[in-house]
Amino acid sequence: MYVINLESGLPTADQAMSRLNNQIYLARSTKGVAAKIIHGYGSSGKGGVIKAATLRQLRVYKQRGVIKDFCPGEKFGPFSEEGRRIVAKFPALRKDSDWARSNDGISIIIFK
Repeated sequence: MYVINLESGLPTADQAMSRLNNQIYLARSTKGVAAKIIHGYGSSGKGGVIKAATLRQLRVYKQRGVIKDFCPGEKFGPFSEEGRRIVAKFPALRKDSDWARSNDGISIIIFK
């Protein structure tokens, strides 16, 4: 699975969103089906600026049809509707190391 690391180099939120945009289009061009975004969860543990900005941007991308769907890491498991929905579209995601781990620092996106 394609991995987009937004934490690398400790960017600002604006820099991270620019990286997200570039990497999503790159991942789509490689005909990838899914990608994992590493955005972190903030030093407070309540969700950082980059995580919040990422989730806002993913909603926009989904609305525009850039991505088909996404699932925040804390819901990426069998006990949430979002987790079940995303693995129904791409069953191989059940084998991902973050499946059912409630990892607040990642999100999963589906392209097709």
